[in-house]
Amino acid sequence: MSDVTVVTGANSGIGRATAVHLAGRGHDVFGTVRSLDKTAKLLAMAESAGVEVKLVLLDVADDDSVRNGFAEILERAGRVDHLVNNAGVGGNAVTEECPITFYAEVMNVNFYGAVRCIQAVLPQMRLRGKGTIVNVSSVVGRVAALAQQPYVASKWALEGMSEGLAQEVAPFGVRVAIVEPGVTKSAIFAKNVDVPRSDGSYDMHYRRLFQFYAAGIPQATDPFEVGALIHEAITTDEPRLHYPVSWGAQDLINGRQAMSDTEWVALGALRDDADYYDAFERSFGLDIHPAEVADDD
Repeated sequence: MSDVTVVTGANSGIGRATAVHLAGRGHDVFGTVRSLDKTAKLLAMAESAGVEVKLVLLDVADDDSVRNGFAEILERAGRVDHLVNNAGVGGNAVTEECPITFYAEVMNVNFYGAVRCIQAVLPQMRLRGKGTIVNVSSVVGRVAALAQQPYVASKWALEGMSEGLAQEVAPFGVRVAIVEPGVTKSAIFAKNVDVPRSDGSYDMHYRRLFQFYAAGIPQATDPFEVGALIHEAITTDEPRLHYPVSWGAQDLINGRQAMSDTEWVALGALRDDADYYDAFERSFGLDIHPAEVADDD
């Protein structure tokens, strides 16, 4: 009997790749989407791989939608063996300029959305004495990215909840895995380019944020690598709690662990961009300097 796996946010990026990859490994995959009108690429990718991803309308940001979506899944499949909480949104802003409503919007998807889905599947996992919950966080859940405060806050919350959840459900035979992607090929970057209007006080911060991604996107990891790691997290006999993956993730985590808090704050205090990029490379081993523009001569 095939394992029943739910992948939220299956319409793009990591979610789409994970749904197709797990279906290819024999899972009975239910991919949740907010709209059936935008599933053409997912369905084409599944068809090309010779697999099926069953679609379920579900918006993780809405209580009733999550309740109804999982009721449909449980009616169709009878159980959920594995939940991959992947649905998420980005969010750029420094603290001073971030409206509370923006924090709330991002938290509602990235954090509350995961909690809603966990609460929907845990009762039957607990009663059956087995199951896996994979929460797709981000490296920014371990290292606070510059000028992405709503996103950082939501992912730190997800990480903390996940660590507590892992202990809570361990007596019931349910496992938790936290997957922490760095820069991965995904449509989220194209959608995540807005910053709050301001008087320019924080232009330096936003400039450095976008320069990090400008350097990382050409080296972004294929989302199917993340899907393969999620499959490993589900099937391994030697489970871990944290799974860093993709460009920059392990480098950033290792670098931050090696830095003192004083060094961390001092990095942010650098006023000159060139000095900042030099110090960033020394600290994390990642070259995010702007590419040099070739002369026309």
